[in-house]
Amino acid sequence: MAITAFRVLWFAQLGSNIGSWMQTVGAQWYLVEAAAGATVIALVQTASLAPAMLFSLPAGVLADSLDRRRLLIVGSVVSGVVAAVLTVIAALGGLTPLTLLGFTFLLGVTSTLTSPAWQAIQPELVPRDQIGASSALGGITVNGARAVGPALAGVVLSFAGAPVVFAVNALTFAGAAVALWWWKRPPQAGLDDREPFGAAMRAGVRYVASARLVRRILLRSALFALPASALWALLPVTATRLGLDSSGYGLLLGALGLGAVLGIFALPIARKRVSDNLVIAVSALLFAGGTVAAAFVPFVPALVLLVLAGLAWIGTLTVLNAALQLTLPQWVRSRGASVYILVFMGTMAVGSFGWGLVAQLLGTPAALTVAAVMLVLVAASVRVLPLLAGTGTIDRTISTTWATPTLVFEPGPTDGPVLVQIAYTVHPDKADAFTQAMRLVEGSRRRTGGSRWRLYRSGEVDDQMLESFVVPSWGEYRRQQTERLTGRDRQMRDAALAAVDGPPLERHYFPLPPPAAAPHSRATPSAAPPATPPAVPPATPPAAPPES
Repeated sequence: MAITAFRVLWFAQLGSNIGSWMQTVGAQWYLVEAAAGATVIALVQTASLAPAMLFSLPAGVLADSLDRRRLLIVGSVVSGVVAAVLTVIAALGGLTPLTLLGFTFLLGVTSTLTSPAWQAIQPELVPRDQIGASSALGGITVNGARAVGPALAGVVLSFAGAPVVFAVNALTFAGAAVALWWWKRPPQAGLDDREPFGAAMRAGVRYVASARLVRRILLRSALFALPASALWALLPVTATRLGLDSSGYGLLLGALGLGAVLGIFALPIARKRVSDNLVIAVSALLFAGGTVAAAFVPFVPALVLLVLAGLAWIGTLTVLNAALQLTLPQWVRSRGASVYILVFMGTMAVGSFGWGLVAQLLGTPAALTVAAVMLVLVAASVRVLPLLAGTGTIDRTISTTWATPTLVFEPGPTDGPVLVQIAYTVHPDKADAFTQAMRLVEGSRRRTGGSRWRLYRSGEVDDQMLESFVVPSWGEYRRQQTERLTGRDRQMRDAALAAVDGPPLERHYFPLPPPAAAPHSRATPSAAPPATPPAVPPATPPAAPPES
């Protein structure tokens, strides 16, 4: 039954993605026929991608916090209604460029809010040993739609016009909603103990900000997306340069999609022989070739180079997506993916608008040439800004062997902030090794919820050191200990403990209530130390930890 559900939802998602690409082509070609300038035409890409800048992170929290099936049904129904209203307005002749951009933005919002949930349900639909194959098939729903949708839209535009294209998009959303309604998914576990929305969002941002490997993946995605957005934004103008009608424009986009589909099959072979960093560099060069082709090359040779550009596009996205998924731990995967979507799609949105302005001022060939030069520089930058060692290979399985602290009272989940202090006995000969190992522990604490981390040494006892950090609440601390710490976190802590004599002593301190609130306090320990440790010299400077 699970495999049947995968098939049904796979076809539903493929149809929806085809409809979305038809919508994009219909919107862009409508503006081309309306003689809109390059800036306005490029704004179609901006309007469809800008919602990622605003809603990607909340979408990731929603995918982790709500029933994903219901979220996807609601999103599909709302998208269908928006597309249907757009169809009616276009059929009645009331569509203007501003109205079209507004509806494109609304459809981008619904797509952004449901994208993390679509990704998150994939492991539920197939056995664990088939997750890799299902991920590859998931790539086909995106890139196969990129190949079929534009070409199909070009044909429909030629014979029936933009309103029919918009109507087809509305029907594909209805089909997705029906498929999701048919899917009899078991109740989603963990919803009764989910994190509050704000706390979950802060935890996701805090993790990404403290994860060095993830930050480098995000940087590589932004470096590629900024110049690559020029080709997607200005391809309709290229179609007019070549004297093409809507069908010809669909073929240009279809060539990019065909290359992406071919890349899905070619990349696994290539990645066995070359490094991911080399794939990223070569992909940037191939996409630069496609960008130059859009500016200067005749139709048939341009189609060939655009196929290679499509292969390059999927090459970069496959490497970065796989690296991200394998680097993020399960507890923050949807939120981490949403930050990635925010960075990549947000950069594409800003870039599309910027390249439209450049094309308006300097001409489309000049804008595409500048973008191609930037892509060559992006390829060269891999030597100094590669994906870091350990990306996609470190142990991110959850470690559940952490000790449960015994307290003299029972705090509530929202009690806090909690000051955690851990005392270590370290022989002076091992002090350097200990402090170096604790720099990695610092990164672990910050990624999983800690802040204000410091390492202190005693001024009275030569072999005493104190680790101190603050967690926002007791509930957050418990999640840190039971849901967030991974096998890699265990390895880092074990390396530090190898330099310690005897077990460390861990203490947890809660803020005392104001005097007027003392009679109503839920948790009032008889005595508590001050909320900050004594002002003694730190054993290490507050430098950023080197680990992810």
